[in-house]
Amino acid sequence: MGAGPSGLLLAQLLALRGIESVIVEARSREYVEARIRAGVIEHGAVQTLIDAGVGGRLVREGLRHDGIYLQWPGERRRIDFPDLCGQSVYVYGQTEVTKDLINARLADGQEIYWNASDAEVLDLETDQPLIRFVDEQGHLRELRCGLVAGCDGFHGICRPAIPDSLRTDFERVFPFAWLGVLAQVAPSTDELIYAWHPNGFALHSLRSEKISRLYLQVAADESVDAWSDDRIWEELATRFQLDGWSLETGSLLDKSITPMRSFVSAPMRLGRMFLAGDAAHIVPPTGAKGLNLAIADVRRLAEAMTQFLQKDSGELLDAYSDTALQRVWQSTHFSWWMTSMLHAPAPEEPDSAFVRQLQLTQLRNVTSSRAGATWVAENYTGAAYG
Repeated sequence: MGAGPSGLLLAQLLALRGIESVIVEARSREYVEARIRAGVIEHGAVQTLIDAGVGGRLVREGLRHDGIYLQWPGERRRIDFPDLCGQSVYVYGQTEVTKDLINARLADGQEIYWNASDAEVLDLETDQPLIRFVDEQGHLRELRCGLVAGCDGFHGICRPAIPDSLRTDFERVFPFAWLGVLAQVAPSTDELIYAWHPNGFALHSLRSEKISRLYLQVAADESVDAWSDDRIWEELATRFQLDGWSLETGSLLDKSITPMRSFVSAPMRLGRMFLAGDAAHIVPPTGAKGLNLAIADVRRLAEAMTQFLQKDSGELLDAYSDTALQRVWQSTHFSWWMTSMLHAPAPEEPDSAFVRQLQLTQLRNVTSSRAGATWVAENYTGAAYG
């Protein structure tokens, strides 16, 4: 269920093992391919995409990054990934990953049902779960399956299919959001800049040599209509200000507000249905873990499903939820830690002056200690997860 990166990559990995699958997606292909999402891909996730036969364009067009910058007023310090942990990351938009996976699936003549409505997942605790939906021609479809993968995102139907009595949801909603913009301008940096500022956090990312992706911390209830192009560029310049460096500006192609939350649902299984990606967990994008967690889930799930279907062993499927959740909580912690260190509290919040001084001290400590910088590098690149 779901034609995002989780469902598409899982189907691709299964196809390489000779296992047939059908993907059911509530949205149109055009909508799915246009969604703007994260673009930092860990070393191990890159290798997974290459092994799946969909990493060619990523390697050719993606931008390899060997570090990130952490900044606060008057200081910008670099975390050197290869020196600290021997790995790097690639910057390559999730939108492009999705396109590569869709093209690979359709080239193999495998099915994707777009614009599916009124979908249900039933009989999950039997040997033949049922997926029922109405296709885009208005025909009722029923699919009997060996296994179901719930890859339909945070707002999908699969997680709620696990009864409340069997499911525990853990959630932290942050009191701020990100205003994200896609700009037609060459990046002003060679690597991502994570900037703490009294006005709020800012991130300078990039999508290509001609397209920049930038973010501003804003209030949780902020409206994108309140931010003109001029106001956005002015605030970005303020938060990134550093002597000897300047921010290049250009036309804005897209603006959106992203709420910030941490969310984990356990277990990631009911009978023969298994959750993966955003259907089971959400992390704030500060730690660049969302897409990478999804890839880790489906890599593990593909191995487990293959063992079950081809070797008649449920050992890996039985262990899937517990083993996946170990990685999920590690990534959730790192994302929470980065978010807590870099997002300045509003002046009216209790103890805000105290918290700001702790944040600045933590930034200085983590960038002046090799042990601290190594911990950041290992978690950011995925080296910490094996």
